[in-house]
Amino acid sequence: MKTSKLLVVDDEHLIRWSLEQNLKKQGYEVVTAGTGEDAMRLVREEQPDLVLLDIQLPGISGIDVLEKIKEHDDQIIVIMVTANSGLENAVNAMRLGAYDYISKPFNLDELAITVKKALETSDLKQEVIRLRTETKKNGPPNIIGESRQIKSLMAVLEKVARSEASSVLVQGESGTGKELVAKWVHYSSNRAEKPFIAINCAAVPAALLESELFGHEKGAFTDAKATKKGLFEIADGGTVFLDEIGDMEMGMQAKLLRFLEDRSFRRIGGSRVFSVDVRIISATNKELLKAIEEKSFRNDLYYRLQVIPIFLPSLRERKDDILPLATHFIEGYNRDFNKKVRGIDEIAGKMMTEYNWPGNVRELKNVIERAIILGNDDSLLLEHLPMEIMAKATPQPVVSTSVFCLPPEGIDIEEVEKELIRQALETTEWNQSKAAKKLNLGVDAFRYRMKKFGYLK
Repeated sequence: MKTSKLLVVDDEHLIRWSLEQNLKKQGYEVVTAGTGEDAMRLVREEQPDLVLLDIQLPGISGIDVLEKIKEHDDQIIVIMVTANSGLENAVNAMRLGAYDYISKPFNLDELAITVKKALETSDLKQEVIRLRTETKKNGPPNIIGESRQIKSLMAVLEKVARSEASSVLVQGESGTGKELVAKWVHYSSNRAEKPFIAINCAAVPAALLESELFGHEKGAFTDAKATKKGLFEIADGGTVFLDEIGDMEMGMQAKLLRFLEDRSFRRIGGSRVFSVDVRIISATNKELLKAIEEKSFRNDLYYRLQVIPIFLPSLRERKDDILPLATHFIEGYNRDFNKKVRGIDEIAGKMMTEYNWPGNVRELKNVIERAIILGNDDSLLLEHLPMEIMAKATPQPVVSTSVFCLPPEGIDIEEVEKELIRQALETTEWNQSKAAKKLNLGVDAFRYRMKKFGYLK
């Protein structure tokens, strides 16, 4: 993480030294100046993220320095430092673009909080600017696929993006691209200029999730040392993506339902009611109707979230998209790792198409990344694929009453044996005695083969 650089400008040496020492302890890089002229030189040379600027300076005044800083780079945060008698100048500085002002004598702890909050606000603004620039440049993210399922999905997504639907529920197995779909909807809609903010409901402790979503006021609880805006407030006009909504704790579900009723809320510890315009896109790989039966998900929240339901197909349901997706990932990793893999070997492609991809698109992406990193050939070859793909994708022998028919191209007998051992185990729920009986083997002989093929440690 980048260390923020601060510039302290004050004509009193003791104040400069005190602020420098205190802010360095907070983890910041600090430079100092005693005059407006030195301040402007350091602004140009050091490009600070934040300037603590005294209004009363010899020569060029603090107000003049503020104007010059904003002319040089409007993104630099400036906090004015003033004596009580200079409040009128401080207010004027706010009009000229200062972030805030503090009065002398100041409390170092409160100053540290003000600096931290200012930098966090700046980081958020920069991220929003970056996302807006990225969106204008690249448009919505690519959703790769030519299968019937993907064409049907895209037709639905286009309608959703054009609509004003306030709640969308995306359901599908893990790794099918739920966040990608949410981003596509956002960046294809009239909300594209506003923030898209994602949060994983399963990754944030229940005690903190409310604060993350709704924000809190200073002093609302022990660690609330400053007021904090929540994601709903920050994303006003845009989209909030609630991933793993099925793992949200029941008490938080009730608070979310209340927010969805009219898009209004109070920060924790506050009395002011905020109203926002945000689209909520939720996602889960859980069967919510089953969760409702088990009393772990609210029935009323489910119907509120799924104003428009979207179901993502698994990769095994759209096998026509496996090789186009793999080719897309190869092109991306060629750029990332400076490789020149031009395509996929025919046999490797056949294996990839026959494999069921339980981890879906995410698994495919990881397999391609591994192959590009480890391979040194012009094409992605069979030897670059993980063993589980070759084992599980091995064509099953054709059964004719009591014998196996050898395919014309031949077959690897070791792979056939390994595949039969796997199938026997899976169909008997890994009961070794029953699995051995299915293959007319003794238990010891079966266990030997299990060990041979890595099914038994």
